[in-house]
Amino acid sequence: MPRAGLTPAAVVDHALELIDAHGPESLTLAAVAARAGVATPSLYKHVPGGLPELRRLIAVRVTEELAERLAASVVGLGSPQGPSRDEAMTALLNAYLDYAEQHPRRYAALPQAPDQDPERTRAADQLVGVIIAVLNGYGLTGDESVHAARTVRSTAHGFASLSAGGAFQLAANLTVTRERLIRVVVEGLRAWPGTG
Repeated sequence: MPRAGLTPAAVVDHALELIDAHGPESLTLAAVAARAGVATPSLYKHVPGGLPELRRLIAVRVTEELAERLAASVVGLGSPQGPSRDEAMTALLNAYLDYAEQHPRRYAALPQAPDQDPERTRAADQLVGVIIAVLNGYGLTGDESVHAARTVRSTAHGFASLSAGGAFQLAANLTVTRERLIRVVVEGLRAWPGTG
């Protein structure tokens, strides 16, 4: 019988605590079981697919967390034309980079490539949907919104990954770099083909 209080969601919580403390490479069923206070075989009652399923559940959770963070940051800012679209994009990029900065190891565990898993697809669609909604405020739809969303995601992911990995070693203030990066994206979107 499964341990009282231990659920698939609780197993993911323990796994994320482990990742936050020691990085994604530390993820093993034995380490998660130790955190949960159970024997390793007991985890299979909650995560029958073992480590691959646990990694999948983590990917879904982290994607959902990031999507929810982005959505909360832009509530009421993204729809109208004009200055609020810039505020919404600035808020979205800051929320994205804040999440990666606050949870660098968790962010590193976030897969970037799509797969056929319905839950991951739903979570990824939610994440991209927030970005597309903000881009709609610039009048971008169809292929142009897709091109712009790819640009926004690759810019945010690149900065987040390099920053989390300690790649920025020069003495210049990183906050200033971040602010200028966001300004470049916002100004680029204003001049994007098809912008209304």
